[in-house]
Amino acid sequence: MFFDEAKIFVRGGKGGDGCVAFRREKYVPLGGPSGGNGGKGGDVFIRASARLNSFVAFQYQNRFSAENGQRGRGKDLLGRSGESLAIDVPLGTVVRDARSERVLGDLVSDGQEVCVARGGRGGRGNAAFATSTNQAPRISEKGEPGQRRWLKLELKLIADVGLIGLPNAGKSTLLAAVSAARPKIAPYPFTTLQPNLGVVTLDYETSFVVADLPGLIEGASRGAGLGHQFLRHVERTRLLVHLLDGASGDPLHDFDVINHELAAFSERLASKPQVVVLNKMDLPSVREIWPLVQEMFAERGIEPLAISAATGKDVRPLLWELARRLAQIPVEIPTQEVEAEPEVDEKTFTIFKDNRGWHVRGVAIERAAVMANWDQEESVARFQRILEALGITMALREAGVTDGDTVYVGKTELQWGMGEEE
Repeated sequence: MFFDEAKIFVRGGKGGDGCVAFRREKYVPLGGPSGGNGGKGGDVFIRASARLNSFVAFQYQNRFSAENGQRGRGKDLLGRSGESLAIDVPLGTVVRDARSERVLGDLVSDGQEVCVARGGRGGRGNAAFATSTNQAPRISEKGEPGQRRWLKLELKLIADVGLIGLPNAGKSTLLAAVSAARPKIAPYPFTTLQPNLGVVTLDYETSFVVADLPGLIEGASRGAGLGHQFLRHVERTRLLVHLLDGASGDPLHDFDVINHELAAFSERLASKPQVVVLNKMDLPSVREIWPLVQEMFAERGIEPLAISAATGKDVRPLLWELARRLAQIPVEIPTQEVEAEPEVDEKTFTIFKDNRGWHVRGVAIERAAVMANWDQEESVARFQRILEALGITMALREAGVTDGDTVYVGKTELQWGMGEEE
């Protein structure tokens, strides 16, 4: 089974809590607050690695978390930041947010990486809250939780040449003949159930990667056969070898079927350069129709080649022709652009009511709620000031909130008028 899709859960590390401490040294009178800040939580990265070729490892582990930051300590000591986590994936991996389907990264080179879950910021210690009017604060923040999300990983194989054609055209036989790849070969449809890669080496300076792409039949773009599953792998190739089964009876119709499916799946696929090759020239019946095939394709301005993958006849000239064509085609930079994070005004908020109570949503206020230390009176008073400064207190009163009502700020449950968490 070829694992070219995966779904994983990632979580950035939680920030370390801030510390409440005061200097109590023998010869330092009125030492003041000395609680240090907590360390930042580690980030989670997805990193491309040339050592991998599938997502099989995610069948056994699909949840990943970066290290949490350490809490701050007295004497203004900062907590250690958490170690970031890098998750290795094969080259050609497209990373999407599972909920929004937004593309987060398109990893095509070894070592390329994208941050998919930010670690939470560390909470501030009481030394950070000292002012000229409050020289001995007894307040600190909890560390911010790290970002968490489900990701969809999709692999698009990176190869120079893609072999396409109907089942039994001889794609796997050709790949086995020109490279060290050993795909399963048998005379029945869908022998190849997964893409296979092989490296073709012509001389010390000339080599390229060939991919055998299975399962293309009529209706493949709509999910028929195996084509819908593997058509996306064609997108990474620079040149297509359209292999035709000389024994099929109507090679031109086969050619049209495959090109129709490519166009239905993606206009970009339909525009890729193709080398048309008639296979099975070792059969007398195929040699007889070869002049007719040449004539039919010539009417479309196409000059086909002819080979026998089984015997190796004219395969070497085909490979040199592919090398020549590749030298004229620039290496493509993936056109699929990473979608930018939408800009959000962190101070904006929304208020709504349901059968559980009132709900307040907003980036800044939810962060303040989750980082507030509800065991500290000064922290509770500070949160109330933040509500007033953002205009949330007034908005709730105008909406009809009354003392004793339950108010949820994100996932934090509060009782209005009481000033403390339940």
